[in-house]
Amino acid sequence: MSNTAVLSEAQEIIEDNMNYTLFSWSKQKGNNPIAVKYGEGVYLYDYDGKRYIDFSSGLMNVNIGHGDQRITEAVVAQMQQVSYVTPSCVTKVRGDLGKKLAEICPGDLNKAFFTLCGATSIENAIKLARLYTGRHKILSRYQSYHGSSNGAMSASGDPRKLPVDSQQAPNFVHFDLPYLYRWEYGEENLLKETVASMERMIAYEGPGNIAAILLEGESGSSGCLQYPKGYLKALREICDKNGILLIMDEVMSGFGRTGKWFGFENHGIVPDMIAMAKGLTCGYLPFGCLMVSDKIAAKFDENMLAIGLTYSAHPVSCAAALATLKVYEDDNLIENAAAMEKYLEKQIEVLKLKHPSIGDWRNTGLLGCLELVKNRTTKEPMAPFNAKPTEMVVMNKVAAKIKELGMYTFVRWGYIFIAPPLCVTKEQIDEGLAIISEALLIADEAVI
Repeated sequence: MSNTAVLSEAQEIIEDNMNYTLFSWSKQKGNNPIAVKYGEGVYLYDYDGKRYIDFSSGLMNVNIGHGDQRITEAVVAQMQQVSYVTPSCVTKVRGDLGKKLAEICPGDLNKAFFTLCGATSIENAIKLARLYTGRHKILSRYQSYHGSSNGAMSASGDPRKLPVDSQQAPNFVHFDLPYLYRWEYGEENLLKETVASMERMIAYEGPGNIAAILLEGESGSSGCLQYPKGYLKALREICDKNGILLIMDEVMSGFGRTGKWFGFENHGIVPDMIAMAKGLTCGYLPFGCLMVSDKIAAKFDENMLAIGLTYSAHPVSCAAALATLKVYEDDNLIENAAAMEKYLEKQIEVLKLKHPSIGDWRNTGLLGCLELVKNRTTKEPMAPFNAKPTEMVVMNKVAAKIKELGMYTFVRWGYIFIAPPLCVTKEQIDEGLAIISEALLIADEAVI
């Protein structure tokens, strides 16, 4: 009899992945991934039959939920016609999708350049801003994330850029934007200081050098750090005054995630460009889009538009996107996100009464996170920004308990993210919060 242990199907799948593939943002040994067999609605199922409620919509992208066969049908139908044409050719679905996005987007944001993902949307936004303005500097927030490609990572302020800082692209300038929970000087002074700080930075860097300011529509993986009330309106005025373009990164906050089509719509502004991906196809196929104002596009009526991708406007991805947009409308998912936001807020208030480790809760629509602290008075974080492994002991235990209890969600530093698919029900929110509540008992023990 062989001494070789017989692996279960799940173990074999995990071993093949561990032995022959590389994993993002992690050391390669010691991972314990879920071997996902299939997904349906807000749930994932592994090969052992265990069910996980997906409380972060994958990577905040599966907005319509898992396993929607309406997208499959649209993709198959397109592939039966034509799977690929060069971007210099056109297909019906490309025009239909561009037209639909122009209807959804406010103002004169009527021109779509189709990309492959969020990072390629950001890369082309940066390039186009420089081409249009003739300027070179891009201003962005320290606590932000715009993608892992070279330019997008250089624009980001996320510490994931630090290991590759020697490779950073030039002409990116970062600014700090405090958030209310950790601002010591009163809400009435927060807007005043942040606007004054931006005006100073523009003066120091030279307004004639600044092509664009790049910001997330609503903050995501940095901790759902909300803008001071009135900040984006003030920023829009500053940009207009100085001839600076305003680019909104809606890769994570777009497509109903915040209770509106786009996160910036919660702030009453219209940007010059919108970078999109994630919720555009909800992960069913990789795809992205850069929506551009008519004013910017007009410059290239007689001048070459020096951007391009082999898979730009890929017909099959366009079909997936068009079908996805129809699901949002047919299933009233944006309305449901707004309704579930109100229910979630009430249930979190109940959770706060039970768990002294909850310091703050920040949320817009269904893009939210709990910030855990060791002490509510001092606001000492359960794990600091860019925490070292030794500082993650408690949060790692919390994350492990969440997974053990049957939840997949994003836990980072002292944050637990709550961003379920937009089709989520009250009962499913209760189910998810019950899991988080049990895991928070571990964090409560660390409160001092």
